[in-house]
Amino acid sequence: MSTAFELDRKHVFHSWSAQAEITPMVITAARGSYVWDDEDRRYLDFSSQLVFTNIGHQHPRVVAAIKEQADRLCTIAPQFANDQRSEAARLISEVAPDGFEKVFFTNGGADANEHAVRMARLHTGRFKVMSTYRSYHGGTQTAINMTGDPRRWANDTATAGTVHFFGPFLYRSEFHATTEAEECERALAHLARTIEAEGPDTIAAIILETIPGTAGIFEPPPGYLPGVRELCDRHGIMLVLDEVMAGFGRAGSWLALDRYDVVPDLITFAKGVNSGYVPLGGVIISDPVAETFAHRPYPGGLTYSGHPLATAAAVATINTMRDEAIVENADRLGREVLGPGLAEIAARHACVGEVRGVGAFWAIDLVTSQETKAMLSPGALNEVVAACKSAGVLPFSNTNRIHLVPPCTMSDEEAREGLAILDDALKAGDQHAQS
Repeated sequence: MSTAFELDRKHVFHSWSAQAEITPMVITAARGSYVWDDEDRRYLDFSSQLVFTNIGHQHPRVVAAIKEQADRLCTIAPQFANDQRSEAARLISEVAPDGFEKVFFTNGGADANEHAVRMARLHTGRFKVMSTYRSYHGGTQTAINMTGDPRRWANDTATAGTVHFFGPFLYRSEFHATTEAEECERALAHLARTIEAEGPDTIAAIILETIPGTAGIFEPPPGYLPGVRELCDRHGIMLVLDEVMAGFGRAGSWLALDRYDVVPDLITFAKGVNSGYVPLGGVIISDPVAETFAHRPYPGGLTYSGHPLATAAAVATINTMRDEAIVENADRLGREVLGPGLAEIAARHACVGEVRGVGAFWAIDLVTSQETKAMLSPGALNEVVAACKSAGVLPFSNTNRIHLVPPCTMSDEEAREGLAILDDALKAGDQHAQS
């Protein structure tokens, strides 16, 4: 047993965990698509850790940029201008739609969503925020209350001004829909009715993950996001798109919203903007919202907003993604390798209800019955995860699903290696499913 493990168990308090029930793996090294544990065993990282190492582990260009910045200027308070912070903001605004020139930097995705909501509330003079039940927006107070999944329950004060509704998800439709068109139409009607029942003049913002991530990786049906945009315009509601997980190459595009005909009022980001090498997030602000604070102080800030090491990593990451066509690789990987490979796997396994995704952003919905879509139990899912790990793959799992979210830099050969291991591991799930 390593010293690192012993000290972790004695002193480190882990998130989302019963502390005495966990046995964290010790990671000692990482490079590209792989990590190594303290026994020098190699694992293919199909999780991108928490879906953030979009550029892969230890990319030399990003590591060099962090070192160079550390030698020159490790830190500076946010009230001063800094070349890396300024350049990162410029590069980030370039990947956003026209009319988004300002970037407010945060430490991560949760506080990005907190500040986006604060901006929307101050801009509109309203308080309520609407979000979907199948969502995750972060662990801080407003963000966890906007989150729809059960982790919200223990934190839900019922005083955060959040209202939930059902978004579209055809495989597990809440609207008895049988086609994408029906799902879209009925989900929009449900949202319109919820807005009416809550009082349009009380609602500051609707926040949506452009492609819900932790909740199951399901693309919105054609027309849904433009339909939400129209409802927001009709009632003077701000539309916030959460790109924390789906942005910066993950969906095979610079931002996931590039795949849909929609322009929000605020965009939140984190994770892939610098592959998590140094914590960074932020809000990309549309011109009308930015103008609200042109002569009115914005009542918010963070000690490490736009930290030089984090923004230097972002500058290097974005430039490297462009130079090495990493976004294009993620798109091609999804179309040519992950999508077809997962379709073949689905055809072989009774426990696979559906595979879905885009780019380097995929989910396998595991079931005990393909007919009823009854979810695979947590215990059975753990068997699949254990089989993956024992064969050298680190998967991302949640509820009844395995998510395939590798680095956007992953090669075809690495992806096929991981798919073959997953294919074999799913036999453990088949033992719990009706054939």
